[in-house]
Order: sequence, then C-alpha cells, then structure tokens
Amino acid sequence: MITKEIKAEIVEKYGDNNKDTGKSEVQIAIFTNRIQDLTHHLESHKKDNATRRGLILLVSKRRRLLNYLQRTDINRYRQVIAALKLRK
Repeated sequence: MITKEIKAEIVEKYGDNNKDTGKSEVQIAIFTNRIQDLTHHLESHKKDNATRRGLILLVSKRRRLLNYLQRTDINRYRQVIAALKLRK
C-alpha cells in the first residue's frame, strides 16, 4: 500500500509542484509504485485472485496513460520511460 509520504515524494519528484497530482507523469509513477507492491504481494499469495484482478486493471490504466502521453508529447513519454525504467 502506498503511504502519504511515498505519494508526496512521487508527486514532488514528477510534478511541477507538491500538489500537482493530475499530471500524467505523476499518475504513471503512482500506478507503477502500486503495481510493484501488488506484484510483491502476489509472489507470496498466489491464489489471491481479487488482487490479481486489481493488478491487471492498474496495468491497463498505466498503459492507457502511457499511450496518451506517447500520442501527445513523445519527449515527456521518453522521459517517463527512462525515469521509471519501464523498458529494457
């Protein structure tokens, strides 16, 4: 689960100011953090299908945001991919 402190750090790092939670980069970073937490949870709880469904929904939301960012501003998309290390 993402705490207030972690979310505040993410917003500060990827947003223009500390209250800029609507920016695509911030949302993608928050989704990435939540996806990592859920992935770690599912490694030890393999039969937790409700969490698995939530994980799939989060991955889909992040993918849609990344597609939007790629369509609108390719440079910001590349910066997010590099900063979050989403591609190998």
